[in-house]
Amino acid sequence: MTITYLDLSPAQRTSLDTLPFDGNHLVSGPPGSGKSLLAAQRALMLALTGTPTVLLTRSNLLRQTIAPVVSALGTEDHGVRVSTAHAWLAQWFGGDAPKTDDGWFDWAGFYERAAIADPGPALMVDEGQDLPVGFYRLCRILGSRTTVYADECQRLTETNSTVAEIVGALGQCTSHTLAGNHRNTRQIAELAARFHTGATAPPLPDREGPTPRLHRLDHPGAVTDLLIALAERHSRRSIGVILSSAHAQFDVLTRLERKAPRLQPQLYTSQATHGRYRTIDFTRPGIVIVNRASAKGLEFDTVVIPDTHADGAADPTSATLRMTYYVLATRARQELHFGYAGDTETPLLASLREGLLLRR
Repeated sequence: MTITYLDLSPAQRTSLDTLPFDGNHLVSGPPGSGKSLLAAQRALMLALTGTPTVLLTRSNLLRQTIAPVVSALGTEDHGVRVSTAHAWLAQWFGGDAPKTDDGWFDWAGFYERAAIADPGPALMVDEGQDLPVGFYRLCRILGSRTTVYADECQRLTETNSTVAEIVGALGQCTSHTLAGNHRNTRQIAELAARFHTGATAPPLPDREGPTPRLHRLDHPGAVTDLLIALAERHSRRSIGVILSSAHAQFDVLTRLERKAPRLQPQLYTSQATHGRYRTIDFTRPGIVIVNRASAKGLEFDTVVIPDTHADGAADPTSATLRMTYYVLATRARQELHFGYAGDTETPLLASLREGLLLRR
C-alpha cells in the first residue's frame, strides 16, 4: 500500500508523524483543524504496519464522507475498514447484541465478551466526543490501540463524552492538541466564536470572505428562491441546507423539485434504511439537505440554516443551543446564510452586532 499526503499543513504533518503507533491517544482540535483527514491518514499508516484497522464514526453520513478519502489516500485500502460505531459493534458481538433504550448497547454484556476475546483491531475514532463513555471502556478491555479525534465543544448527541472522560475510560492515554482552522473564512469563524462554549475560542483564520447573512423569509417559497439563487450564482459549489426536522427537510426538497428540478437536490435522513435518502454523492456539486443531527463533521462551500425561528423560544444563554449553532456555522467554507420566518429574529442571532451578521 502507498499513501498520498493531501495538502497537510506543517502542524498537521507534525501531528501525524510524531504520534506513536503504540498506545492510546486523544487528539483534540477545533472545527477545520483537519481531524477527519488525519484520522484517515493515520488509519492507513497503521494498516501499512500490517495491523487490521477500523476507522469509526457515529454518523453514517460522516462515514460516507470519510470512506472516499481513505480510498483516495491509499492505492489499496483493504487494511482499513470504515464503519459507523453501531455497525461495527453489532458485527463484532453478533446478531444477539444486547441493546438499551438509549439506542446503544448493554455495555456489561459487551465487557464480558471482550474479557475473553482476542485483542481487537486498531481503532481510529473521528468526532469521538459523540460516542458514550461505555464504548471507550470496551476499547480498553479489548486491548485495542485506540486513537480518538475529538472536540468537546461540538457535542450534539445525548450520549456523548468529554475529553477527560475519554482519556479516563481508555486508561493509559496521551492527550494532544491540534491547532488551526483550514476550513472557515475569518468572517465565518468570528461569528461562530460568539457561540463557542469553551474557555477560549480558537484563533481566527486569515482567509477572507463575505460576511454571513441573515434573511427574513417573508413567504413560504422564500427558502426555495434563496437556494435557487445561490445554486445558480455558484454552480460548482456544494450547498448544505441544514434543518431542524425531517418534515422541514422534505418540505424544502419538494418545493425545490417543483420549481427547479434541474438542480437535482439531494436529501439525507437517518430514518431511511436504503435508497435515495440514505446515500449522498458528495462528489457532485449542488444542494444537499441534511438534518442538524447529521451535520457533525461535514463541510460545504455554502451553508444555509433557514429555520432559525425554530429556536425562537430557546434560552439564548443555553450551552446546548450555543454549541449547536457553533457546529452548524463552522460547516461553511465560503458563505454562511441564516434564515427565519416571521417578524422577529431568534434571540441568539439578535444579539449579534451588524458587523458580524448582515441583515437582509
